[in-house]
Amino acid sequence: MADKAKSPGPGLPARAYAGFIIVAGLLRSPLLLLIRLYWGWQFHLTGAGKLKNLEKTTQFFQSLHIPLPHLNAVIVSLTEMIGGLMLILGLGSRAFAAVLAFDMIVAFLTADIDKVKHIWDQSDKFVSADPFLFLFACAIIVAFGPGIFSVDALVKRRRQNGGT
Repeated sequence: MADKAKSPGPGLPARAYAGFIIVAGLLRSPLLLLIRLYWGWQFHLTGAGKLKNLEKTTQFFQSLHIPLPHLNAVIVSLTEMIGGLMLILGLGSRAFAAVLAFDMIVAFLTADIDKVKHIWDQSDKFVSADPFLFLFACAIIVAFGPGIFSVDALVKRRRQNGGT
């Protein structure tokens, strides 16, 4: 029987890339934590600022022709404050990020509608609008979850271990 030639296996570029993928994967949860901490805090501060200046927020909502401006100002303020804290904790992260994303979509469609209308021909104005990065951060959390450094992950681990 002839000895079969042993395959040398994947080359150095393939092994290096595989190693890179492993290292990059390890960065997922720390990156998600940083996004949640930073943008959660920004949401909290924004909501608190609106609540502290509720009359001004109500007048702004009125100028945008938002129905029930005072009630909506209170709802938006509390949603951003509480939602921001929940993002920081990583508790109900995807649900709160989805609600906050909806909040940012409404902000785009009311306060920044001109930037939405020109999303393709003046994209620099769209991506530099105030709601964009908030919306982008929410989209990342909805899509990828909060990562392992979160209350959500802790609850999931406890459930998998039989609640102990």
